[in-house]
Amino acid sequence: MSVTVRVDGAGVAHVEMCREKAGNAIDLAMATALLEAAGSCARTDGVRAVLLTGQGRSFCVGGDLREFAPLSGDRLAAHLTAVTDALHGALRVFAGLDAPLVAAVQGAVAGAGLGLAAAADLTLAASDATFVAAYTGIGYSPDAGVSWSLPRLVGPKRALDLLLTNRRIAAPEAAEMGLVSRVVAADRLAGAAAETAAALARGATGALGATRRLVAAGLSTGLDGHLEEEARHLADAAVSAEGREGVAAFLAKRDPDWARARAGFVTEFK
Repeated sequence: MSVTVRVDGAGVAHVEMCREKAGNAIDLAMATALLEAAGSCARTDGVRAVLLTGQGRSFCVGGDLREFAPLSGDRLAAHLTAVTDALHGALRVFAGLDAPLVAAVQGAVAGAGLGLAAAADLTLAASDATFVAAYTGIGYSPDAGVSWSLPRLVGPKRALDLLLTNRRIAAPEAAEMGLVSRVVAADRLAGAAAETAAALARGATGALGATRRLVAAGLSTGLDGHLEEEARHLADAAVSAEGREGVAAFLAKRDPDWARARAGFVTEFK
């Protein structure tokens, strides 16, 4: 299997790309497997956070050029369309989940790997990670949402600098410009990412999902419309089991019992 999915007892779906010898390069099989993995996360009850990782020394080096190179003309165009259809489908499914997406990246992060890292709500980078767009260096244009997510994370000028020059940047600079959330020591990456995903899984899943959608929508909607969406989501959250439990816990000066709320028990105020 080029991608594995395992849901642990805390409700974290561990999605791992497993083409270690190829730097987790994305071929058609992996793109299809990522789409299937995303669908599995969406269909599985109890998934409250997703942790995306890449096996081995590199997170993901981008598209598998060795698979693309023998093809030409219509066959190449059709093959690339199939790869991007599956990969983009996976990104759409992950974006639509209530469960937050955490990415743990190490080593080389290039091309579509950059898109996967940028798509996560929280991206933890090992201190040895490096980032490069790579597309125009081989005469290609971006995919995996890179031309959409990168300007929103780092600004259009910095995005074009990375996309047009293929300048490779180290993890500290990636954090400084907003491409990753934080940098951790390489030997701490797995533990820190697992702790982050587990902490999110213990949270109010409905509120987390509404928040991630509001932030994404706010980058492209007008203020008036966005304020209406905030009001609607807030009202929905307030009357939900999670919202009732959160306020009751605050007033009682105790920790919220999100598991009870997720099970459908609505806390009554006394």
